Amino acid sequence: MSEDESQPQDKPAPPVPPALPRPRVARRREWLPSLIWLIPIVAALVGITLVARILMERGPEVVLTFKTAEGLEAGKTAVKYKDVQIGLVTHLRLARDRSHVRVLVQFNKDAEGFTAEDSRFWVVRPRLDTSGISGLGTLLSGAYIGADAGVSKETSGEFTGLETPPIVTSDDSGQQFLLRANDIGSLDVGSPVYFRRVKVGQVAAYELDGDGRGVTIRVFINAPYDKFVGMNTRFWQASGIDAQLSASGFTLRTQSLATILLGGIAFQAPDDAMGPLAKANASFTLAQDEAAAMKEPDGPSQTLLMYFNQSLRGLTPGAPVDFRGVVIGEVKSIGVEFDRAEREFRMPVLVQVYPDRLRRREGNATGTESRSTQQERLRFLAEKGLRAQLRNGNLLTGQVYVALDFFPKAPPVKVDVTKNPIELPTVANSLDEIQSQVQEIATKLNKVPYEQIAGDLRTTLATLNKTLTATEQTVNRINSDVTPELAAAMKDVRKTVNTAERTLADDSPLQQDMRQTLRELTRAAGSVRILTDYLERHPESLLRGKPDDKK
Repeated sequence: MSEDESQPQDKPAPPVPPALPRPRVARRREWLPSLIWLIPIVAALVGITLVARILMERGPEVVLTFKTAEGLEAGKTAVKYKDVQIGLVTHLRLARDRSHVRVLVQFNKDAEGFTAEDSRFWVVRPRLDTSGISGLGTLLSGAYIGADAGVSKETSGEFTGLETPPIVTSDDSGQQFLLRANDIGSLDVGSPVYFRRVKVGQVAAYELDGDGRGVTIRVFINAPYDKFVGMNTRFWQASGIDAQLSASGFTLRTQSLATILLGGIAFQAPDDAMGPLAKANASFTLAQDEAAAMKEPDGPSQTLLMYFNQSLRGLTPGAPVDFRGVVIGEVKSIGVEFDRAEREFRMPVLVQVYPDRLRRREGNATGTESRSTQQERLRFLAEKGLRAQLRNGNLLTGQVYVALDFFPKAPPVKVDVTKNPIELPTVANSLDEIQSQVQEIATKLNKVPYEQIAGDLRTTLATLNKTLTATEQTVNRINSDVTPELAAAMKDVRKTVNTAERTLADDSPLQQDMRQTLRELTRAAGSVRILTDYLERHPESLLRGKPDDKK
């Protein structure tokens, strides 16, 4: 193969395509963001929206102080009102002086009303107190903070938490009243209040008076029972058992079983005349029992002094002063003093009487009688024989009371009404008189010559012994001499009786003769009767004789 054949032959050149237009390059605008930035922008907008919503729904923050943080946890413990969550505990801090715990609470937006200055907060946990068992639901859900909204227009950012739940909350319907008493007795917060043995309220709080002479008890009466509290209503302690033993028998009264164990209060108006309705926070006196609460006002009192020349055993302060069965006062104090003039001990008794208790039964209880009039009245009564006397009130317990009565035979005594207190004369009681008489009898008996009487009695007994001996000898002689003759006489008497029995027997000849004689006498009597009848019919026969019978 030649060189020319081995080389390829030239091919024709391909056609040249037409020239393409040159692309136009446009520069991108710098102010338009990239689409990748839309994601963080949207996320930021969502976050801002959520934060704004949280801030808008977020309420005020307050600080609560408690003695302990038992059952509380930051971020978990809720603040509830009527079981609706209105806030959350965010922080727990110990106070600098370590005396209490500061609890920071974040409220919801709709709980702004709980920042009122008189709002109250407490920890709800299982409790057992006089009002019962509460907070059992927290055994599973955990403790929470209870709240009670206040009504004050002033707000506060810090509150002192209550250690116990309040008995009365702001949404309870009713009224509160104040009771004044000498002591709290067996009452406690939550003790029931009764009206006609129906529970209508409870004790809300109590506190000691500033002067320390009594206590003030705040009770809450639920609506609509608060309309039964008037200005004339009487309150008394219904705690325990009211037992009374009188002439009518044994009486036992109590409001309920709860009052026996936990105490309670009852109220009612005398004769149901309660008067005008009592306003909220009205003050009343709390009596010890129903009898003391229902008694009429005593009016002004009068103090009297009495001196007794006898033992005061059984007489105690508070014992009644009685006037013929009507209690008109009480004993205030008793004592002992030495009278140097008489050189003897006297027992002074100071009593307080209420004259209105007698005048009230006379229909005059005005209590406007002046002191001078009372003194003149007392002087007049003393001149009429009014005296004080100690009497036994109970033979079992030995209790003694002071009795006022008239003793017309008592020696006259002049009462000095210018003294204060006025001294009222006294007389010894009948028991002391009996004791005095017994003592006099014992004294007389001691004067009897018992030894001489005993000697005479021994002599008499010796003489009597001799007489009995002689009598015995006489009887023996009678037995030996007279007894045989008496036996023979008895035999003769027995024979006579036997003969009489045989003579009087039915079949004896004497009895037969007597019966025959009686029959003859009966026939003779019949003949005489016939003759008498005939003579009555024919008296002429006594002269003429009996006519012959016609044949």
